[in-house]
Amino acid sequence: MSKDQTFNINTPFLSVKQVAEYLQLNEKKVYSLANEGHIPATKVTGKWMFPRELIDRWMLDSSHSGLLKDRLLIAGSDDPLLYRVVNNFAAQIDSHALVSYSPTGTGIGLNLLQSQRIDVCGMHWGPQAESVLRHPALLQQHSQHKQWVLIRAFQREQGLLLNAKMLQISKDPEAFFDLQYRWSMRQKGSGAQRFLLETLSHYHKTTDSLNCEAGISNSEREAAAAITMNMADIAPGTRSIANEFGLGFISLGWESFDLALPRNIWFRHLFQEFISELKSLPSQNMAEALTGYDLGVCGQLVWGDD
Repeated sequence: MSKDQTFNINTPFLSVKQVAEYLQLNEKKVYSLANEGHIPATKVTGKWMFPRELIDRWMLDSSHSGLLKDRLLIAGSDDPLLYRVVNNFAAQIDSHALVSYSPTGTGIGLNLLQSQRIDVCGMHWGPQAESVLRHPALLQQHSQHKQWVLIRAFQREQGLLLNAKMLQISKDPEAFFDLQYRWSMRQKGSGAQRFLLETLSHYHKTTDSLNCEAGISNSEREAAAAITMNMADIAPGTRSIANEFGLGFISLGWESFDLALPRNIWFRHLFQEFISELKSLPSQNMAEALTGYDLGVCGQLVWGDD
C-alpha cells in the first residue's frame, strides 16, 4: 500500500476510492462491479460502502484455489425444477466444478448449513404472503444466521398429491380425512409437512386423526412414488411433482421457495452462474412444462442485506 492511502489494515468499511486503491482498479470498474452485484457492497445514504472482511473473502473466492470456489453443495427442500436445473448446470460445467443437490427437507438442510457441511439450503415454510417473516424467523433460530442471506429462487403451488381418479370423489381436502384413505406423511422439519399441518389446523384436525399407515416419505418424489405404487393414497406435495408423476392435485395455495446461504457464497462466481442458469430461458420453459411455478422474482435478495 502507498503511504498516501487513507485507510489502514483495521478499517472495517471502505469507500469506492479506497477499494479502487486496495484492488488496484479504477473507480469506474468498482462502481460497475457494485451496481451489477458482483462485489460485496451496500449503500449508505446513497454512497457505496464495502465491508473490508467480505472484500478479502471475495478476492480469495476469485482466485484459482480460494475457498472451494469449485464446489456448490445444495441441500434442503425437494423440488423438481431445482433438481433439473442443478443437473443441467452440472452437465454444462462438466468436471470443472462439483455441483450437487441432496433433498433433505428444510430443517435438516438448515442444520447442515449451520455446520458448514453444505453451501446452500433450499427452504419453504408456509404460505407465500407470510414467507417474508417466517423464513428469516426460521434462520434466526441458528447461531450462524447473521452471516446468511436469503435469495428468492421462485414461487410455487403447494397442495396434495393423489391418484387422479380420486378427484372424481371430491376436490375438497376434507373429503380425504376419512380413515379409509392412507396418508404418506413427510418427515418432521419439512416445509411440505408444515404446510399440511396448517391446512389440518384450518379444519380443526391433526395428523393423529388421519390414517398414516403409509409411513414417512423423505422427499416429494418418494411421496409421489408411494402413491403411484399404491402404497399410499394421498400426500402433501407440489403441483409440479404431481404433473411429473401423472397424479391428481388439490391446490392449498402458493409459497415462496428461497435459498439460504452465507454471504461469501452469495458472491462466489459459481453461485452467480447457477442463478443465471435458473433464470435462463430453458429453465423458464422447464418451469412452464412442469407447471405451478412463478420465476418472476428469481435471484432477488429478500433478507440479510444489513
